[in-house]
Amino acid sequence: MSQQAARRRVTDDIDAVDDTRCTILHVDMDAFFAAVELRRRPDLAGRPMMVAGTGGRGVVLSATYEARAYGVRSAMPTAQALARCPGIVVIPPDHDAYRDASDTVMTLFDTITPIVEPLSVDEAFLDVSGARRIGGSPARIATTIRRRIRDELGLTATVGAASTKFVAKLASGLAKPDGLLVVPPDDVAGLLRPLPVSALWGVGPQTATRLASLGFVTVGEIADTDPAALGRSIGVALATKLHLLARGVDDRAVTTHTAEASIGAETTFAVDVRDDAAVRRTLLELAAKAARRTRRAGYAGRTVVLKVRFDDFTTVNRSEALALATCEDREVYLSALRSWERLASGRRPVRLLGVRLEGLLPAAAASQQLEFDLHQDRPEWSRAQHALDAIADRFPAAAPRPAALLPPPRPESPHPGPAPADPDAASPRGAPASPRVRFHGQEAPRRLER
Repeated sequence: MSQQAARRRVTDDIDAVDDTRCTILHVDMDAFFAAVELRRRPDLAGRPMMVAGTGGRGVVLSATYEARAYGVRSAMPTAQALARCPGIVVIPPDHDAYRDASDTVMTLFDTITPIVEPLSVDEAFLDVSGARRIGGSPARIATTIRRRIRDELGLTATVGAASTKFVAKLASGLAKPDGLLVVPPDDVAGLLRPLPVSALWGVGPQTATRLASLGFVTVGEIADTDPAALGRSIGVALATKLHLLARGVDDRAVTTHTAEASIGAETTFAVDVRDDAAVRRTLLELAAKAARRTRRAGYAGRTVVLKVRFDDFTTVNRSEALALATCEDREVYLSALRSWERLASGRRPVRLLGVRLEGLLPAAAASQQLEFDLHQDRPEWSRAQHALDAIADRFPAAAPRPAALLPPPRPESPHPGPAPADPDAASPRGAPASPRVRFHGQEAPRRLER
């Protein structure tokens, strides 16, 4: 069965396809970051738009399908995207908004089936074998998911349904955007065989080039070859894996509660940085972002990893295992700084810096690791950290931050005018005013509600 025929049969009549064994769904949100922005800016609907970094080395994170018609793609340099699509609307990324939207999507999945395996912020596998009594056939469940995402969340999603994870994910990619493709087991071979070898998991550009040099261009050619003979050229493990996938064989089950492998933050400098003080300030900022994202996700990390990319694109990672798992700004920064200092030989110009936490475990479990008389000040630091998070949540534009990250003070006017009257000197009835505190140019009450 051709790709077009499979999709047409499902789109026209979901009962026309035998989806009895297609209980694995792969749900992939369409142009997720861009769609979240369009939800906030409906006036941009129908126009080429991309979510991208705006610096000299910014890259595209997501683009609308109107922009993709001009060749704009994710991971493309922003400058190249602007050249391909003059007049495209560029929106800086808002990762907190995307994470919140992702949480809402995953919560919706949980109302469909308890067996959900998130792959990233915008895609997940669902096993709906136990949901058919209430939700109907897998195709009907997929249709319900797409309708609810559209009606309840104002977004769109594409769904692939099959009996294996590999084919389900492949089907969602073929059905994009805003589509549904169900591939019964009997139709898998007809779908896979004409596809290029790059459609197989584990085949990147280099492996595809290597396979082409050996005479393998399509998935069908991989399926028809002797895996032992192929293994002599590309290795037994990879050859066995590709041969099984080419025949549609994939016995992996959908697994729940998959913890994030790492949480972090990174930045690419507009101009290569040589100044050690600038690197340290950036590490301080990245450590705070990584730690706060980890706290928001409810985790703590056992390992802090420093990522450095130099001006020649050489990238190195240095990690440090901690005695206790942490999600506190100070400890993450000090660990990253120690890794930077160990890397200090030669000090080449730096193009990119990143800090991330790995070895994640629930924060509650991390707190139970504290020992008597060990790190006695840690509970106080933790409480202070959460208090600062509460302030940042309430006053985002004026979030407290280390003094090293504050902008330099403005020069005083040479001819200052009269001092303005203090509006809080007294209340209209003469009672003393409530004390106030100023956070980087924004006033906030001294007492914060919990």
